[in-house]
Amino acid sequence: MVAVGEIVGAHALRGWLRVRAYQPPAPSLVPGRRVLIEHAGTCRELEVGSATPHGRGLVLLALAGVDDRRAAEALVGARVLVRAADLPPPAEDEFYYHEVVGFRVETTGGEPLGVVAETFTTGLNDVWVVRGSGREHLIPVIADVVRALDRATRRIVIEPLPGLLA
Repeated sequence: MVAVGEIVGAHALRGWLRVRAYQPPAPSLVPGRRVLIEHAGTCRELEVGSATPHGRGLVLLALAGVDDRRAAEALVGARVLVRAADLPPPAEDEFYYHEVVGFRVETTGGEPLGVVAETFTTGLNDVWVVRGSGREHLIPVIADVVRALDRATRRIVIEPLPGLLA
C-alpha cells in the first residue's frame, strides 16, 4: 500500500473529505476504487464514491460509509492509501517517491553517497534525503543534478552542484 494523501478536513454536511494529495491531482483516487484509511492505529477499507480537485493540492473525496460531517471530522488526520498496482504507471522520466527509497546514489565521478531514505518537497522542487557513511545529503531532484535513474539496478547518478556535498 502507498500513501497518496492525508485527510485535512471535513467539507460541507454530507461527509465529504478534504484530502491533501501528496502528488496532486491524485489520479489513483477514482470512483469505485477501494482505498485504505489509516487512522489512530487502525485501518478501514472503503470505496471511493467521488474525487474532485479542489484548489491547490486538495481533493474533495466522498467515501462509501462516510455519510455526514461528524463521520468526516472523525477521519481528520488519517492517511489515504492505495495499492501500488492501482497507481498509474509513471512516464519514462517520472517516478514515485516510494519507488526510489533504497536506491543507491553516486556521483558522475563514481563516488558513492548512500541510499535514498526519503523524499520531501520544498514547494519549488523535491529533495532526496540520502544517507550513507555516517553522513546525510540533501539532493535536489532537478534536471541540473539528476543525470540518471536506473530502476533495473536501483541506482541514481547525480552531478552535484558546487558546494552541494560540502
